[in-house]
Amino acid sequence: MKEISDILREFEKRQDEPLALATLVRATGSSYRRPGARMLIGLSGPTAGSLSGGCVEEEVASLAQNVISAGEPKLIAFDMRRRFGCNGAIEIFIEPLRESFLSELSQHFRGRRSCLAATNFETEGHELGTIMVRATDECIAGAFVERIEPPIQLLIVGGGPEANSFRQLSELLGWDFVSVPNPSLLGDEFDERTAVVVKTHNYGRDFCALQKLLPLGLRYLGLIGPRKRRGQLLADLFNSSGALGGEFFAPAGLDLGTETPQEIALAIVAEIQSVFNAGSGKSLRDRRAPIHAIRCAPAETEAVAAAR
Repeated sequence: MKEISDILREFEKRQDEPLALATLVRATGSSYRRPGARMLIGLSGPTAGSLSGGCVEEEVASLAQNVISAGEPKLIAFDMRRRFGCNGAIEIFIEPLRESFLSELSQHFRGRRSCLAATNFETEGHELGTIMVRATDECIAGAFVERIEPPIQLLIVGGGPEANSFRQLSELLGWDFVSVPNPSLLGDEFDERTAVVVKTHNYGRDFCALQKLLPLGLRYLGLIGPRKRRGQLLADLFNSSGALGGEFFAPAGLDLGTETPQEIALAIVAEIQSVFNAGSGKSLRDRRAPIHAIRCAPAETEAVAAAR
């Protein structure tokens, strides 16, 4: 999501400039990035986003200059096996930027709504380019369709030495960061992409926060504190409120051998990333499937991909 946020930020700065949008639309074998990677390009070169590990960006930016001047899109294939270190091939579609596409995408991001982007990059008889669609039945057969989700919203309840590290990591990843110093100030700032970490370091305030948060069915609700304290809290909460729902991660964080506030924040952010992207949290060395293998794709994306 950081990439999309960066592209939207640059787009807002450069709306009076001619721009091109490059999208990785197809990949076979191993590649550094997967379909959906995007890069915004101006007359001076790349401005935001990336398409690989730095292997093809300069060449794509050069080709984009002709796309900008001619106003005609172009599909480029790169064989990464012969020229670069990856054991695969990618296809990148470069198009003159449609201002309406990024304007609509920006509105969805500000409203924290997921959306579908469809890129027709090769089907003859139809206009080439990227547009927003409401459902896959609006898409041209063979188009690359991606569900773009809003950024993860990380909501921290409480203060403490980890707070600044959570903020810095959120900025690095392009997440939305919200700090609520006291659980009594919790409002309705929750949606499907919200992760909450409770870290008041006070039993009563932790109890108050969890009493409000556990019934919401959040995908990630974490608590900083020892396992024994978690058990005491859950027992008291059950006696007070009855059945409790949602995912509860306590103690919060992956086992990274953490000690300092910065390391603790890193372990928790890594766990949140794993939950929202369906990762295992294990070492990639022990993963038998390809590292980019789809773990849980939206039904819309799968349906259109099957038509290709």
